[in-house]
Amino acid sequence: MVPVVFHPAYEAVLPEGHRFPMGKYGRLAAAIEARGLVPDGFVTPEPASPELIRLAHDARYVEQVVTATVPRAIERAIGLPIDEGVARRSLASAGGTLLAARLALQGGLAGSTAGGSHHGRRDGGRGFCVFNDVAVAALVLKREGTIRRALVIDLDVHQGDGTADCLRDEPDLFTFSMHAEKNYPTDKVRGDLDIGLPDGLADDDYLTALSLHVPRLLDAQRPDLVFYNAGVDPHRDDRLGRLALTDDGLRRRDTYVIGEARRRGIPLAAVIGGGYATDVEALAARHALVFEAMAERA
Repeated sequence: MVPVVFHPAYEAVLPEGHRFPMGKYGRLAAAIEARGLVPDGFVTPEPASPELIRLAHDARYVEQVVTATVPRAIERAIGLPIDEGVARRSLASAGGTLLAARLALQGGLAGSTAGGSHHGRRDGGRGFCVFNDVAVAALVLKREGTIRRALVIDLDVHQGDGTADCLRDEPDLFTFSMHAEKNYPTDKVRGDLDIGLPDGLADDDYLTALSLHVPRLLDAQRPDLVFYNAGVDPHRDDRLGRLALTDDGLRRRDTYVIGEARRRGIPLAAVIGGGYATDVEALAARHALVFEAMAERA
């Protein structure tokens, strides 16, 4: 079975009525268990240390998060109250992505039931993202010599500005973002390859666009590892998306990306990215699709 990483700290307590669907993390874990995808249970990560987080983020910002002293302006940009629980969640999420990456390198596929905080830039968080877990994991593995090259395939509906920013000086850590062009953030950060899509793009046209890039990137980059951000906010019912994918379109997308990596023998670590539907059960089911796709390809 494909190892799946989960930590109870992935789900922090937010104020009543907060617009971020924090409950999706626990619901996702339950959905994965109900589908029989973790017969031996989840793998529990160690939270990332501040030292590791500093590979991707400014030391002052890291200290502000772990001590819950983030300036109000940065907290507003993030959109979450940066208290002890959210700080703990952010460290656990980064540790979970790093563990999923290590497990993928060992067995070919692994995933974390959190992660994909791709708006976290070097100087601070934004857009519900505190620490950029994928950038942290990629930099840790590169610095210790475990990998030489990595490819980030970011299919969240929003551009991966933070990942591009955190990895801007790392030519061997290639960032590919395919997103709704007119969506958040307005001040995009140029990555190695950014593909902006028009509003309302549906399943077939989306998958055609994707197929123009994934195979050639895998062949050209020949990465030691793929980080796959499987955000489900391209879904037509997502309240923060601008695309029109269906559940079947998301399933086909995940199966395609995972299949292309597997066909080439390239390890892949998946993170769940964004998803903002008001129906949390439906949202968790969409996030579970990437874990089902990995299980089918194991």
